[in-house]
Amino acid sequence: MSIKALWSVLLAGSLLLAGCDAGEMRGIGEAGPAKGVSETAASDISLALKPAQLDWVGQKIFQNECAGKYECLVHWNESEAFPSLGIGHFIWYPEGVNERFVESFPALYEYMEQRQRNIPEWLRELEPFDAPWPDRETFLKVSDSPEMAELREFLAGTQGVQAEFIFRRAKDSLATIIDAAPEHRQADLKRHLQALSQTPGGVYAIMDYVNFKGEGLSPDERYNGEGWGLLQVLLAMPASSTLDEFRKAAGEVLTRRAQNAANPVERDRWLAGWLKRLETYREPVDMHSVPGVSS
Repeated sequence: MSIKALWSVLLAGSLLLAGCDAGEMRGIGEAGPAKGVSETAASDISLALKPAQLDWVGQKIFQNECAGKYECLVHWNESEAFPSLGIGHFIWYPEGVNERFVESFPALYEYMEQRQRNIPEWLRELEPFDAPWPDRETFLKVSDSPEMAELREFLAGTQGVQAEFIFRRAKDSLATIIDAAPEHRQADLKRHLQALSQTPGGVYAIMDYVNFKGEGLSPDERYNGEGWGLLQVLLAMPASSTLDEFRKAAGEVLTRRAQNAANPVERDRWLAGWLKRLETYREPVDMHSVPGVSS
């Protein structure tokens, strides 16, 4: 059985939350992993998942991005100047493209190399490491090429490593996010993160939101001076540190982003999908059915 056929069998019966329109669900990792950050501020925040729970989160993120469709592992949305790859729809800029969103696919590639994954040879030979398609039209012309098929199979076979990458990115960003908050709010943010990190649903929400809308640290990721990452969501939360309050705060932040956006597509098309995605930020009622998870 081919990889693609096996993929279809595994996904049969799954609840599909979105189509291949990456813009509508906008989960492309809009900021890169934090580097060289001290973990002092978040030293007692334990972001941890059992292997089966991490698999569950990875599946949820992939369904959020593009309904778990095999073809969407390598996708180029018509409203964007770059392709999005993998279960997290990681950004990869072509040469000469430099938009406000920070790339994340090159960082994933480096992580794959560190984990000694069997990376396609043509991908290893790229120099510089830019997306090899200058525009969407060129991308679509080679969508059925052997190289594209090899890239999709590679990404289909490394879902677990991609989920690890998303987990590590979120975990490594916590100290930086707390430090970036106004000093009088840092204790609040730490308390919110401590509470959210205690359950699979809370860890999923942190992981998915960082992959979905970034940490909120880049000064370029602003409309009218307002950011939309995890930092801004935590600052918008009230005293309560519940997952429900996180979901509500995220909805407020994303609605504000859409209202501030110069492009009406964010209000007219994407916002509804973003808010629908936030509705998945709940404790799993069926976690007991996941192999290896006892509670």
